[in-house]
Amino acid sequence: MLIKTFASAVHGIDATTITIETEISQGIKFFMVGLPDNAVKESQQRIESAMRLNSFKWPHKKVVINMAPADIRKEGSAYDLPLAIGILAANEQIKSDKISNFLMVGELSLDGNLQPVKGALPMAIKAREEGFEGFILPKENAREAAVVDTLKVYGVESLSEVVGFFNDEVELEQTIVNTREEFFSKVNECDVDFSDVKGQENVKRALEIAAAGGHNIIMIGPPGAGKTMLAKRIPTILPPFTLREALETTKIHSVVGKIDRETSLMTQRPFRSPHHTISDVALVGGGAFPQPGEISLAHNGVLFLDEAK
Repeated sequence: MLIKTFASAVHGIDATTITIETEISQGIKFFMVGLPDNAVKESQQRIESAMRLNSFKWPHKKVVINMAPADIRKEGSAYDLPLAIGILAANEQIKSDKISNFLMVGELSLDGNLQPVKGALPMAIKAREEGFEGFILPKENAREAAVVDTLKVYGVESLSEVVGFFNDEVELEQTIVNTREEFFSKVNECDVDFSDVKGQENVKRALEIAAAGGHNIIMIGPPGAGKTMLAKRIPTILPPFTLREALETTKIHSVVGKIDRETSLMTQRPFRSPHHTISDVALVGGGAFPQPGEISLAHNGVLFLDEAK
């Protein structure tokens, strides 16, 4: 029996929909094709353990899984959930009539619980563009993905919940976030403020001019003079985020996994202060598995480089 489930891969700050085709037939081997990396290949052990500990049966037949498009490298453990659901549906342990309506991501623990993933926001945006009815993902990422309206977002904690949902045994609770209301209620909240600084009038004037014109600025002084303290407060004198800027910045931080469980949308301009020994790749971004660097993470905010003397 051939079953198709759908996941998502993040490249840069955008997502691509991945179709996972699962077929079970006579035989005994497990095959996974479609350019998966080691983390994806190792999913067999995680899925098998999660299924066994949740009273599901691993099919003792030949299992062939194709991840399309095959020319895109599949990285990370976020494919565990759609792979597991595809195997269970192909083995006729769950109903498959509405599986194709949902995009799914999530890393499985050995006991079947779901671990958070990176890039939930761009995945949700892509799911809406592709016309999916809903998005099923770990509960820790639900508020982040729920920023995208007109898409049903379901945060789940375990594999058994998802199976129960597709078998019409469990009703999942939809995560709903009023994006505009939440954004405008928090856009002016700051942990620190430029008005906290006492004295330093000449430096404050220079920072105000730099912020107004979008200029770079160099601060020279001994340790403890207040350079970092002043730089950390520059975002508070910049214009507040627009909703478009907030979405753009949140996408970047989502890809790196820096959005916590309680945050749905970033409302404050970022302040990044990497150590002066930071490598070129960590600063600019890239690497074997390309990730945004500190420059990208400071997008729409402030990047402060402190060179120790």
